[in-house]
This record gives sequence, structure tokens and C-alpha cells, in this order.
Amino acid sequence: MKRIIGMIGAMDTKGTEFAFLKNEIERRGFGVYVFDTGVIGEPGLHPDIPRERIAAEGGISLEELVALNDRGKAMGIMAAGAAKVVAQAASSGAIHGLIGMGGTAGTAVASSAMRALPIGFPKLIVSTVAAGNTRDYVGTKDIVMLPAVVDVSGINRISRAIFTRASGAICGMTESEIMSGSDRKLIAASMFGNTTTCVERAKAQLEAENLEVLVFHCTGIGGQTMESLADAGLLGGILDITTTEWADEIAGGVFAAGSDRGDAAAKRGIPQVIAPGCVDMVNFHARATVPAKYAGRNLVEWNPNITLMRTTPEENAQIGRILAEKANASSGPVAFLLPMRGVSILDSPGQPFWDPAADQACFDAIRQHVKDNIPVYEMDVNINDPAFADRAADLLKEMLADRPQAEQQA
Repeated sequence: MKRIIGMIGAMDTKGTEFAFLKNEIERRGFGVYVFDTGVIGEPGLHPDIPRERIAAEGGISLEELVALNDRGKAMGIMAAGAAKVVAQAASSGAIHGLIGMGGTAGTAVASSAMRALPIGFPKLIVSTVAAGNTRDYVGTKDIVMLPAVVDVSGINRISRAIFTRASGAICGMTESEIMSGSDRKLIAASMFGNTTTCVERAKAQLEAENLEVLVFHCTGIGGQTMESLADAGLLGGILDITTTEWADEIAGGVFAAGSDRGDAAAKRGIPQVIAPGCVDMVNFHARATVPAKYAGRNLVEWNPNITLMRTTPEENAQIGRILAEKANASSGPVAFLLPMRGVSILDSPGQPFWDPAADQACFDAIRQHVKDNIPVYEMDVNINDPAFADRAADLLKEMLADRPQAEQQA
């Protein structure tokens, strides 16, 4: 079967560039399916999905959109419409990969469409903003962003090289067959550098039971990605050992995952073992980036790019309440496991974040706010003690064993 690559962008302002890209893709033996997200000018390349269709899917006719004379509104409408039509094309088998090109607006629209596609579906954007902070464009999906180096404006010795390599990249991604994997149940585990020892041991225990464990680094996007997989119904259980993103959420750190962290697992009733791992720390970048209001706090320079701030008893109490409330909303089995001798490497006797009173505030808040039918287990060890990891893994295995087989299908 001939592979078809979707090509998305403004065919009015970038028609010449997309025509070059289309020729390069076809030269490699692939078909091209064009989505036109332009609004004003005439398309320089004939589209398979015209702008009128994309605007309509975004909720407004193209004529009405043009009459608004609002560039920001137009981009929002076209982004929403593009996400719908591209997802439809991918699910129907009309396209097998997707490539876009553009500046800030083109990247925003193309990435919106790509975020509507499943993980593993080939997606690539040649973008003028690929060298900056791409989090808002990539989100929780596997979008490849290739720096355009020069503006996407004409064919010259630089753009010719970039566009040619981009065509080769998307063709290679699209033709690559994914080897079939196992059908083992997927388990998510949350991890940070300060809980690596615990999570790696628990992971090994679960994998010994023929479970497939995905580890997510709790840097904000890690928690969001875990959340998206839970929401998609792909996870059979969650070992949420590292809930540190809540510390950043309440104190303004750089690794916040959003206020909906934990909601998908609760909604789906996914079995969860929850621990307050690394809630002793809020993350900032280099020391100079720490807000002035925190100047007098207990700070540790973890590395030249990351500065950690010890949370207070008040902050830990707030985190404990949030964790309990998120667990209370779950329709599935949940248990808390509390390490009474510290929630991280740094929060252990003799280490700079050792503060039993602050930890206790979190533990007390969990007990105070959690429902009576949700068990809370204590262990007189640090979170990285082997016994803690073994108990966490055992709790999750017990939950999975107690569920009817039909309910365990992720």
C-alpha cells in the first residue's frame, strides 16, 4: 500500500515552499494529502482539504472568519478545525504521517492538529520557533520540531537543504514499521532524581509479574503525559510514588503539572498507590531565577540549572489535602503509603531538607481529609529504602489481583 503523508499549512503565504516539499516527498515514492489552513490569499498549491472545510470544522464559515478581520481569532478557529479534520483523516487511513511548516502562527495551527493524533503517528514541523521553548506546541505528544534556521520564505540554499532533509525525515518516520510489542498490562510510575532508587526497585518487582512499567519524569510535562495516557484508558495501574509536581503547582515552581493532575486516574478508576515523594522540594532554574520573596528560604543548588527550595509545613499540609481530595474522587482502589523517615534523598537525617515537622504536616493532612475507606499505611523508613519500594509494588499487585479481569482491561 502506498503511504500518504499529510501536509498542513497556509497554502497562500507558503505555497511555494509547500510545493517544493510536496515534490520532494513524491520523489521518494510517497503520496501527499494537502490541508490548507490559509485564510486570506488564493492558495498557491491545490489542497485536498480546503480552508473552507477547516474553518467550518472550527465553528464558522470562511466568509465570516474573513469578515472578522481578526488574525488571532482566525488562527484559533483554523487550529481547532485542523485538529478535527486531521484526526479524521488519520483514523480513516487517508494519511499515514503529517508534516507542517511555518512561523509562530503556522506552528501553532500545525501543532494543534498534531496533538490530536495518537502517540506513534509520525508528526514533524519545520518551524522558526523550534529552538525556543516548545512545550506549548508539543504538549504531551511525540512531535518532532526541526529548526527552520531561516524564515519559511522562499527556496534558497539554506531552506532547500532544510526542506529536503525534512521530507526525508517524515518519509523515513512514515515507512518505519513498528515491531509488535507485548500485550502486558501497562503500569505508570512517577519518578524524580530523589526517588529513583525507590521507583527502579518497585519497577523491577512489577516487571517480574509480567507487567510493563512506563516511568514518567515529574517535570510538569511528565505528569501531564501520564495524565493523558490515563485519560486515554491505556493504563492498568499507577504507582504514583513522586507527587512533587504539586509542590511546584502551589508555590510557583517550574515543574508544575497543572491543577488536574490525578483527575484522569480518578475518573477512570485506575488502581493507584500514592506516596508523597519529593513533596519536600519546589523546583526553580538557576539560583538567580528564584523569586525574591523566597530569598530567605532553605535553598539547595541541585545543579547549575536547578535550584530546589524546601517546602514549609503549611505548604506540605496543603499538598496533603490536595492528594487526599484527588484520591477521594476515584472510583477505583487507592492506597496511601507514607515514608515516616523522609520523602526524598535530601529529606533524610543529616541532609539539608530533613524536616520531620514539615513531613508530618503533609501526613496529617492526608489522614484528616482522606475517605475512611481509603487505607493509609505508614512505614518507619525513608522513601528510598528497599522495604518501601517492595511494599508499594506489593500494594499495587494486590489491587490488580483483586479486580475482575474485565475491569483490568486498560
